[in-house]
Amino acid sequence: MTSPLFRPLELGPLQLPNRIVMAPLTRSRSSQPGNVPNELMATYYAQRASAGLIVSEATQISPQGQGYSFTPGIHSEAQVDGWRRVSDAVHAAGGRMVLQLWHVGRMSHASFHADGLPVAPSALSPDAQVWVMGKDGVGRMQEAPVPRAMTLQDIHAVIGDYRRAAANAMRAGFDGVEIHGANGYLIDQFLRTTSNHRRDAYGGGVAQRTRFAAEVAAAVASEAGAERTGMRLAPYITQRNMDCPEIVPTILHLARQLDEIGLAYIHLAEADWDDARHVPETFRRELRRAYQGRVIVAGRYDARRADAILQAGLADLVAFGRPFIANPDLPARLAADLPLAELDPTTLFGGGARGYTDYASASVAHALLPTP
Repeated sequence: MTSPLFRPLELGPLQLPNRIVMAPLTRSRSSQPGNVPNELMATYYAQRASAGLIVSEATQISPQGQGYSFTPGIHSEAQVDGWRRVSDAVHAAGGRMVLQLWHVGRMSHASFHADGLPVAPSALSPDAQVWVMGKDGVGRMQEAPVPRAMTLQDIHAVIGDYRRAAANAMRAGFDGVEIHGANGYLIDQFLRTTSNHRRDAYGGGVAQRTRFAAEVAAAVASEAGAERTGMRLAPYITQRNMDCPEIVPTILHLARQLDEIGLAYIHLAEADWDDARHVPETFRRELRRAYQGRVIVAGRYDARRADAILQAGLADLVAFGRPFIANPDLPARLAADLPLAELDPTTLFGGGARGYTDYASASVAHALLPTP
C-alpha cells in the first residue's frame, strides 16, 4: 500500500504531489548589507523542490522584526527582487513555496534597534539568547534584553507591516504566505499570560490575547488571499519564559477565529525542543473540531510516525526540518527507504555553500561510492 506521505493533496489552490513539507529553517545566508536573498539561497531551495510544499526560512517583515544576524527580510525592494529569484528557481524546478512572515518581538538583540530595545506586548524578559554576528566576524548566542511594551500605535503599525510584507511576498512570486505565530516570537508573546500582562484590548482574557493574531491573519489574508495563507502555532513549548497554563484553550479559540477568516492551514510546531511536552491526541481532535482547514505537523517526525498520524486523520501534511538540510532529495529517500545523510551542525548558521548547497542527492552520493 502506498504511504499516505506520497498521496497528492489540494492545499487551497495548490496541487501538492505529496504531503511532505520542508519546514522553515533559519540558515542566515542572506547578503549584506540589507539582508537580501541571493543566488546561493535560490540554489538551496531549488534543490529541495521535490517537497510537496516548501515553507521558507523565517523572514522579517520590518527592520524592527529582526532578531538574528543575516536573516532575510521582505520589506525592501532589494529583498523582494532577491526573493523573486528564489521563487523563480523553485518553480522552474517544479516546486511550490510559501514565505514565512516573522516578527521576533522580544526575541531580539540591542544591536538591531536604534534605542537598543526590542518591542513586545509587555516589558518582560524572555530569558533567552539570539544568534548575533560580532564585530570580529564570529557569530555567537547573546542575551536578549528586556523589551519595551508596545503602545496601541505600535501594534497597529506592526499589523500594517504584516500587511505590506504579505503584499511584497506575493509580488515576489510566492504561492502563499505563512504567519509565524509560534516558538516565543511576537504573535506567540501576545497569546500567553506569561508574556502578555496587558490590560487593554490586546491583553487579559482569551479573546483579548488572541486579538492581535487574528487581526494579523485578517490583514495578511486581505493581501495574499485566505486560501493562500497559513499560520504556525506551538501550543506546547515552554522555553523562553512561555510556559502558559492557559495556552491550549487560547490556541483553540484562535483556531476558531482562523477558521472564520478561512486560512488554508495551521502548522503545528511540536516536539523539537528539549523540554517539549507530548501533544495529546485529545488536543489534536479538539483542533480538528475547531478548525476545518488543513493541519501540518512538524517535530522530529520520521516516515513511520508521519504515516501513522496521517492514517489517523490527525494531520494532512507532515513537515521535516533538519532532515531536509543534508538530504535535498528527502522525498525520494523516504519513498525508497534509503538511509538519511547526517548534517554538519557547525554549518547551520552563516557561511557559504559548505553545509548548505553541497549536500548530495542519494543518486549522486551512491555514484560517488568507491567501486568494490
